[in-house]
Amino acid sequence: MILLGPSLCLPSQATVQELFLIARDANTIPDISLDPVLTTFLSLDSAAALQHQYTFLQRGMSDEQQEEFGLRLNRELGGGKVNRGGVGVVALALSLLLDHIAQQVRRNNSSTEANRSSLTTKKIFGISASSRIGLITQNYLSLVPGIANDHDTMAETTEIYDNWLKLELLDHFQRMTSKKRMSSVSMQQWLTGAAVHLHMRIHQVRLHSVPPGSAESLRLSYKTAFNRLVQGYTVYLHRNIQETAPSTPQNLRKAAKANISSVTNKTCSGPLSFSQEDTLNETTPRTGCRTDEWASKRGHEDDVVTVWTDNRSDHGAARGLMVIEGGRNVSHDVQHHPCESPAIQRALVTRIVNAQDLEQSRNFFLYPKKVFHRLLGQRDAFELNANWITTTNDSLFTV
Repeated sequence: MILLGPSLCLPSQATVQELFLIARDANTIPDISLDPVLTTFLSLDSAAALQHQYTFLQRGMSDEQQEEFGLRLNRELGGGKVNRGGVGVVALALSLLLDHIAQQVRRNNSSTEANRSSLTTKKIFGISASSRIGLITQNYLSLVPGIANDHDTMAETTEIYDNWLKLELLDHFQRMTSKKRMSSVSMQQWLTGAAVHLHMRIHQVRLHSVPPGSAESLRLSYKTAFNRLVQGYTVYLHRNIQETAPSTPQNLRKAAKANISSVTNKTCSGPLSFSQEDTLNETTPRTGCRTDEWASKRGHEDDVVTVWTDNRSDHGAARGLMVIEGGRNVSHDVQHHPCESPAIQRALVTRIVNAQDLEQSRNFFLYPKKVFHRLLGQRDAFELNANWITTTNDSLFTV
C-alpha cells in the first residue's frame, strides 16, 4: 500500500460555490456596478431609450390618464419640445421626470401640490440620495427639465454643479485611497458620481461652454482613477471577508471517542495546512495550523475529525458565519474543515470581484475616439405628442 502525505487543506469548488450562492441569496454580495439607467441614458442610444420609455408608459394608461400625463409634462417642461432632450444628462433627467409624473397620474393625485412635488427619492442610481454625491446629482437633475430650453441658464447651472461634483469626487477619492474609507458603498457612490460628472462636462461641450479637450481630459482622469480604486477595493475585500466553518454534534462526538481531551495552547504542523489566523498574503508559506482553535486527528480511511475549543455545547451545533464586510453577514451550514477558511475567503474575493461587471464600468471611461466624438456631437431633441399641446409650438421654446 502506498502511503500518501497529509492532504492539502483546500476547499472543493463545490464548497466555494455553495457558500457564494448562500451569500448571494441572502443579498450580502455587494454591488458596485453602474446602474443600468446610467449606462442606457448616458450613451449613443439615449434618444431611442427615452422615446421607448415615453411610449411604454403611455401604453399602461387609460385615455384620461394619457391626457393628464401629457398635460402635466407640457406644464413641467414649459412646452412640447426640449432642446437636446434626447441626449446625455438631459435625457437622464427627463427619464426621471417621466417616471415621476407617470406614478402620480396612476395614483390619480391631481392636486396642485402633487403637480409641483420634487423628484426627491431615498436612492438615486443605487446610491443614497442623502450622500453628498447623491444630493448634488439629484438636485441638478431635478432642475434640468425646466431649464434645458434656456441655453444660458442651462450652461451656467451645469457649470456650477460640475464644480461642486468635481470637488466632492476629489475629496471622496482621497478619503477612499488615503484615509481608509474604502467600502462597497463608497465605491458605488464614486462610480455613479464620476459617470454623471463626465456627462455634465460632455453636455457643456455641446453647449459650447468648454472646449472638447476638457471632457477628454476628464474621461482619461476617471479611467485612471477607476483602475486604482478597483485595486484598492480588492485589497479591502481581502481584509474584510471572513468565513468560519460550522461545528456539529457529530464532530464533537467523534472527537470525544478519539480521546482528544485538550488541544489548547498547542501547535501542529503539516504541509500547506491553513490556520484561521493566516494572513491573506498569497506569498506567505502555509506550513502549519494552530490547535488552540481546532485540532484534527487522522483515523481510518483518511477520516478527519475536528474539535472546537471555544466553549461550545455538546448538545447543539454552532452555525458557520460569512462576513463580507460590515453589515453584510450571513450564517450557514456548509460543512468543511476549519483550516479551509482562509482559502475559501480568497476564493470568495475572486467570485465577488468577478460578479461586479467591472469591465462594463471600465468601458464607460474607455470610449474609442470615434464614439466619444459622436457623444459630443449629439443634438437630439425630445418632443411630446402633438395632440397634447394646447398652444402653438413656436411660442413654447427657442431653437
